Amino acid sequence: MPPRQKQRKSSRPASPVPRADRARLLGGTHHDPHAVLGAHVVREGIAFRALRPYARSVTVVAKDLRAELQDDGDGFFSGVLPLREVPGDYRLLITYDDAGLEIHDAYRFLPSLGEFDLHLIGEGRHEQLWHALGSRPMVHEGATGTRFTVWAPNALGVRVVGTFNFWDGTGFPMRSLGGSGVWELFVPSVGEGELYKYEITRPDGSKTLRADPLARRTETPPANSSVVHESHHEWHDARWLERRAEVPVHQAPFSVYEVHLASWRPGLTYRQLAEQLPAYVADLGFTHVELMPVAEHPFGGSWGYQVTGFYAPTARLGTPDDFKFLVDALHGAGIGVLMDWVPAHFPRDDWALAEFDGRTLYEHEDPGRAAHPDWGTLEFDYGRKEVRNFLVANATYWCEEFHIDGLRVDAVASMLYLDYSREHGEWTPNVHGGRENLDAVAFLQEMNATVYRRAPGVVTIAEESTAWDGVTRATHHEGPGGFGGLGFGLKWNMGWMHDSLDYVSKEPVHRKFHHNEMTFSMVYAYSENYVLPISHDEVVHGKRSLVSKMPGDWWQQRANHRAYLGFMWAHPGKQLIFMGQEFAQGAEWSEGHGPDWWLLDPAYGAEADHRGVRDLVRDLNTVYRREPSLWQRDTDPGGFAWVDGDAAEDNVFAFLRYAADETENTTGAPLLAVSNFSPVVRHEYRLGVPGEFTAWHEVLNTDEARYGGGGVTNPDPVKTEPVASHGRPASLRLTLPPLATVWLRPA
Repeated sequence: MPPRQKQRKSSRPASPVPRADRARLLGGTHHDPHAVLGAHVVREGIAFRALRPYARSVTVVAKDLRAELQDDGDGFFSGVLPLREVPGDYRLLITYDDAGLEIHDAYRFLPSLGEFDLHLIGEGRHEQLWHALGSRPMVHEGATGTRFTVWAPNALGVRVVGTFNFWDGTGFPMRSLGGSGVWELFVPSVGEGELYKYEITRPDGSKTLRADPLARRTETPPANSSVVHESHHEWHDARWLERRAEVPVHQAPFSVYEVHLASWRPGLTYRQLAEQLPAYVADLGFTHVELMPVAEHPFGGSWGYQVTGFYAPTARLGTPDDFKFLVDALHGAGIGVLMDWVPAHFPRDDWALAEFDGRTLYEHEDPGRAAHPDWGTLEFDYGRKEVRNFLVANATYWCEEFHIDGLRVDAVASMLYLDYSREHGEWTPNVHGGRENLDAVAFLQEMNATVYRRAPGVVTIAEESTAWDGVTRATHHEGPGGFGGLGFGLKWNMGWMHDSLDYVSKEPVHRKFHHNEMTFSMVYAYSENYVLPISHDEVVHGKRSLVSKMPGDWWQQRANHRAYLGFMWAHPGKQLIFMGQEFAQGAEWSEGHGPDWWLLDPAYGAEADHRGVRDLVRDLNTVYRREPSLWQRDTDPGGFAWVDGDAAEDNVFAFLRYAADETENTTGAPLLAVSNFSPVVRHEYRLGVPGEFTAWHEVLNTDEARYGGGGVTNPDPVKTEPVASHGRPASLRLTLPPLATVWLRPA
């Protein structure tokens, strides 16, 4: 039998769209377009209304129905059909001058966002906010398309625009979902790769075109549209995720290589980086990489610290799935992935978050609180529950969706203090009369508690430069200041960094006057769980690279560099160095060209000098990972003991490190670290040691010839002598190389 022909029916004119609704729809200020457009039961049957500017005709098409609607002008089409109920699968055949398309009517669908989602958003407790807001390809009521949802509570109206409607949102008004402030529209036939933005009508009637705050993919800057995205990456790191929570981070080896992805090997994509970076980092023995911010940012010179796309990896290097591929590859090589995260501020770009819906929204309503005094940016309003939710969910997003193993939170000090970089009279005290930003404290506590609960094994790290009490204390433990801990796992030790760099930058003859700068860190070493950071901030903008900070000629600079790394790796706390410093790059870092890899070209005359430093870094990491005494008790005072911290005239520092089952009063095999920051060999240098060991042998010496040193070593085991020294019953007589660090273990 021939297929049944669709019945052609003539629609009768529907009641015209009321003038007020018509004006609001055309003006982009209608809060409930679904109440006007789509199919509705009326006395005469079913009324169909569509708003399709530039269309020549609109026809309703169903299983056995085909009816052309009346042209009401201004893009409106309507008609009444003598039907008893709305056809469940009707479509619209839209004809233009040069083309036609048949699609589901976007205004026939119920909301695609559930009441529970809206409740959680209203409470500021939606821990997977990215599942509710943003663009999401999906099948809704039998139709394939994309759901668009955006939080814009001050908007008079919101329309979605993009490549699928030639950037004209007239026919795509979104509906307001009550008091939640969320606007929603399910658009059939729109899928992955489509560009889009939100056209928002502000309270004053003006319009602004905005990127999606929860876009999971963006255009490549300087273009700034959002991109509809759906992930297809298949992860292969299940074993890694299972094992990472077995040992707390502060009791595990943690040696970090900080990387600016865009300039590590300029021009490489995420997938190309996956072919090189994991192998390089694994070869050098680092346990983790720390990626400078990968969230989308408009200005490359900000290095990613002025974020506009908090939920989107930068498109400069590829797609979100490409970034997942890189993380997967690093995990496959046994490398953890840390990521810089920037919840302290955001830029003022007029297509991003600033006054997003025409009024202060993500930023604080008080201009004095909103404006960041240092960077010309805006500070988040941590007291607004929806904003706090946006940021807390963002932290969990990177951990859950991209399997990130840790978040290094940038600029925490600027968040904690109301008077940060502000003069007297430029800030208002909190309700207790203090300078603490109570909203920011509550946010950081909530963020840390949520991340640790949802993502086992993940660590959060604070870049916090003040003496705030309890940065790494649990949030439920109240400190002397009356605050609960902030709940971070680790904190950058900025004091150690500044003091130690100041010391090593001095000529050796002057170092005795600054000896305490190397020992003072042990006064507070156990007040927090620390990371010792030599980050990008210390090797850029006139600060010089690490080796260039050192005094003396080229040989002495490299020797100082090696000795400093040996001291750093033995000091309590975790380690972090920035790319290029592992091979003693002489030039400052620049995001424009990255590390000077040519220094490692065998054709370069001084290649051996730089290769030697890199070989030392590899050996430092190898011995470090092998020796639990160097990492197992980083947060336990029992894991450290000075042998001689007062040898200022000699520029010598000597201390013991103990593993978990070792103390100075029990048997065990500690590690002895000795640094000689003077340019002379010290022969027969006596140091007190535990008496139960008959001999000690070198496990690392930064002056070895293969590292570029002078080869002054203790090649044979050094016998313990029953001569009391430094408060211990026995001692060693060592040869201390010039400008070098030596590690020894009981033979």
